[in-house]
Amino acid sequence: MRELVRGMCIDWGVSIRGACGALRFDTSTFHYKSRRTDQAAVERRIKEIAETRVRYGYRRVHVLLRREGWMINMKKTRRIYNELGLQLRNKHPKRRVKAKLREDRQEAIGPNDVWAMDFVQSNW
Repeated sequence: MRELVRGMCIDWGVSIRGACGALRFDTSTFHYKSRRTDQAAVERRIKEIAETRVRYGYRRVHVLLRREGWMINMKKTRRIYNELGLQLRNKHPKRRVKAKLREDRQEAIGPNDVWAMDFVQSNW
């Protein structure tokens, strides 16, 4: 869109405001310049730290970056860390197998073979 606006300004001698109005394009959008800096160097450094220190999460990586002199926000460190796919999986404790407290039920082969008692209530 910006190229169209510039083309109209050069070819027809129209102002930027006039060209934006004709194309129904906001002048603020035309003049917008991103302040985002190139983060390739930060990404590279985070990757290097994560390769050498595998069990470090984004918080420890952030501390190391700060010690090295990088002025970076914790949220940005976390976002880059996740985008690079370095997020650690949570360690889940192994489930212990319960001891077998009772033997399995026996199947009755004939009458009076298996008996069971139930002590729900006693009045003695």
